[in-house]
Amino acid sequence: METPYYIVYEEKLRRNMEKLRMVADKADVKIIMAFKANALWKTFPIISEYFQSSTASSLNEMKLSLDYLGNDVHTYCPVYTERTFPEFLKGSSHITFNSLAQFEKFYPQIKDWNKAHPEKQVSAGLRVNPHCSVIETDIYNPCVPGSRFGENPETLKNGIPEGIEGLHFHALCESSSYDLEKVLEAFKAQFGHLLPHIKWLNMGGGHLITRKDYDTDHLIALLKKLHEEYPNLEIIMEPGSAFTWQTGDLVTEVLDVVEDAGIKTAIIDASFACHMPDCLEMPYRPNILEALPDDKESGNVYRLGGNSCLSGDYTGDWKFENPLKPGDRLTLLDMNHYTTVKTNMFNGIQHPSIWLQPLEGEPVLLREYTYDDYRDRMD
Repeated sequence: METPYYIVYEEKLRRNMEKLRMVADKADVKIIMAFKANALWKTFPIISEYFQSSTASSLNEMKLSLDYLGNDVHTYCPVYTERTFPEFLKGSSHITFNSLAQFEKFYPQIKDWNKAHPEKQVSAGLRVNPHCSVIETDIYNPCVPGSRFGENPETLKNGIPEGIEGLHFHALCESSSYDLEKVLEAFKAQFGHLLPHIKWLNMGGGHLITRKDYDTDHLIALLKKLHEEYPNLEIIMEPGSAFTWQTGDLVTEVLDVVEDAGIKTAIIDASFACHMPDCLEMPYRPNILEALPDDKESGNVYRLGGNSCLSGDYTGDWKFENPLKPGDRLTLLDMNHYTTVKTNMFNGIQHPSIWLQPLEGEPVLLREYTYDDYRDRMD
């Protein structure tokens, strides 16, 4: 196959689905998929065998679920508009508001809708801010001081407005069950007085349940305890990365090797800025299949440079057994979450093709991009 290309492995995807399904069943929680981490809808036939519910933060995400995953769409947007809200009403099962002001503005429409559509009720929720930071990177921290996300406890100390059936908090990012425990305690200390009066609690995303060292037993025990404390609650979790964690790679080819100030850079036929933007935003250095272990003392050291004109389109460094040369293929691991949903066509850089490796047989091409895709973005 011609590089660059993403490849998703059905076996690894199913392994994650089975683990998530096990947690959902044992802990009696609803796990829904967050499109912000994965919107590769041609893999949804696999996912929908295990999960049919989703969380959406835009009309496009909502429509994608209705078309390819399921009709149980839990919508949350930082703000809604008069133009878009009626469409959210038609397609959502749950609508969460970021503030009391937004709830007061749009709840009358939910009330009218529920009166007119007894067969399709929409449940209103409110996002709250537990003010408990367990994330080191501020760009991904919803509880950073000055956050625009969620109501503060002071505004709800006397109770919750009529019509709000659920609460939502989101404070995690690739986090552990012990991080969740810490946030949950902070949440209960500030908002626990409201829990007997609502129907559901959405604990947001960032639960990296499918990571190898994640303590699922601790998570299940934590959730069972929450059920015992508040038997009235339906508990909802909306992991993003956990669905597609370590289920796909990006395969690239070295096109040139340059050196300056003693630093060797292998320029590849993909771009961090265009095809792996989280590497620059987080930032983080992805693992490479062909590289030596980090604790290896010797080796040929290279950074990788992308093929765009952005000066900062690089990351590194890695060690390799042999010097890199044009034509060498490199496999950047774990590139199926927060990758294809964030890619762009800056510089007109061609988007990698996307493949699926089924359980049996040869890889199947899911999508190949052409000049028309670049041109038509501005059509």
